[in-house]
Amino acid sequence: MKILVKGGQLVDPSQEINEIRTLYIEDGQIKSYPRGTKELEKDPSIKVIDASGKIVSPGFIDLHVHLREPGFEHKETIRTGCMAAAAGGFTSVVCMPNTNPVNDNASVTEYILLKARTEGVVNVFPVGAITKGQKGEELSEIGEMWEAGCIAISDDGRPVMNSRVMRHAMEYAKAFGLPVISHAEDLYLSSGGVMNEGFTSTMLGLRGIPNASEEVMVARDITLAELTKTHLHIAHVSTAGAVRLMREAKKRGVKVTAEATPHHFTLTDKAVLSYDTNAKVNPPIRSKEDMEAIKEGLNEGIIDIIATDHAPHTEDEKKVEFDLAPFGISGLETALPLALKLVEDGILTLTELIRKLTFNPAQIIKSDRGTLKLGAPADVVIFDPNKTIKVDREKFRSKGKNTPFHGWQLSGQILYTVVGGHIVFPT
Repeated sequence: MKILVKGGQLVDPSQEINEIRTLYIEDGQIKSYPRGTKELEKDPSIKVIDASGKIVSPGFIDLHVHLREPGFEHKETIRTGCMAAAAGGFTSVVCMPNTNPVNDNASVTEYILLKARTEGVVNVFPVGAITKGQKGEELSEIGEMWEAGCIAISDDGRPVMNSRVMRHAMEYAKAFGLPVISHAEDLYLSSGGVMNEGFTSTMLGLRGIPNASEEVMVARDITLAELTKTHLHIAHVSTAGAVRLMREAKKRGVKVTAEATPHHFTLTDKAVLSYDTNAKVNPPIRSKEDMEAIKEGLNEGIIDIIATDHAPHTEDEKKVEFDLAPFGISGLETALPLALKLVEDGILTLTELIRKLTFNPAQIIKSDRGTLKLGAPADVVIFDPNKTIKVDREKFRSKGKNTPFHGWQLSGQILYTVVGGHIVFPT
């Protein structure tokens, strides 16, 4: 397709651009920033989009998504997950390995990439498991997965409890230039827990997960990253102590990056007062003090990116007793309006927010996406930051309708998502 996007506020942190500019896309690339558009507008082969009063930015990149396929297609498929991503403004997603079979070898990696090419509408980057079967015992074939197309390794969904195994994983990952994504949880401290440990869990009679469960493992993994000189990425940060540990590590020059999810900087553990299983996540939604610390970490740059931890489940799986329900929120389609609240509240500027959704995640996975530089792949999102929407889970493209934000009135509507020069949303 040839696309002319005119009159929009172009925000591209990779080039420090924030101004009214016209964007021309051709052959799947950012072709030019034309000043005069009359001749282009006369060409019937060019689709013209009037973006006046709207924001035009690089397509968002989500470093933490569960596409569920292979093995759990009743929850989500690569096709439906990619459609949800496109509806949320995400042009690239990084999918976690806790599938069935686990993505712990090149064959599963190749299957995911094949399905993404044939059925996906956004770019899909697979993460390989650190250990075989995510059992935390024996390292996966990291080199083979890297050759097949994995861009990071993680046992997300489960931590690597054995410190020796984690050290060796970091050493192997460094050899291939791969970041190690840490699911920071001490299983002995969190055992049996279903929500944040505190006043609310005591009042509800539910077993809590203490902040220390996360912080102990963040401290350990930072120590190992410092030892091995490997890039460590901390997933779904949820506690004030974890933010403090990363602040100190970055001051020492440790190569550590981190992500926060919209639900962790929007909600507190009071969200489960009605025993709403849609607010049951791991790590759990924490206290107000933790939520404020995450916002502070985002503001300071201690937390580098925003990721959704999109974890779709069926309605039947969530409609059970709180103790029995699986952890997870379907997050791709609500991420932008929830994140825009950070701009409204003065936590981040619009440019800083877009940086955490585009250029920063691209840097972490060493991708050429997340930019609107001339010649770059034409991954673009156009959105109206002021348009009020009402979250309706029944309209989700994702199979997972599990969201605690159903019915919320928020600002921020995705108008167009373009991947490789093709409009993939709306369809």
